[in-house]
Amino acid sequence: QVQLVESGGGLVQAGGSLRLSCAASGSIFRFNAMGWARRAPGKQRELVAVITSGGHTNYADSVKGRFTISRDNSKNTMYLQMHNLKPEDTAVYYCNAESAGIRSWGQGTQVTVSS
Repeated sequence: QVQLVESGGGLVQAGGSLRLSCAASGSIFRFNAMGWARRAPGKQRELVAVITSGGHTNYADSVKGRFTISRDNSKNTMYLQMHNLKPEDTAVYYCNAESAGIRSWGQGTQVTVSS
């Protein structure tokens, strides 16, 4: 089973930037799609961004224009570049990857945006 490890979370002021990384245990070529989701305290998990093996991307309306998802197949790593962060972006961010109908999840990394 694939292992996904997120990193890059932290505390940032509103308007700041962070880049999250998701390192996979093995080649990410096998994944049809990879993505990021987040869960804020007291809220349901929200899908934030998705990138397919062909490089197509899709974003939640709440992050469009501020977040960019990308993947580096040579490093088996996916990224989420976040700009102009807002307090409502505070959440635990999880990466996920889908292959052959099976979705794997990382343990999450905390992002806290102070006002």
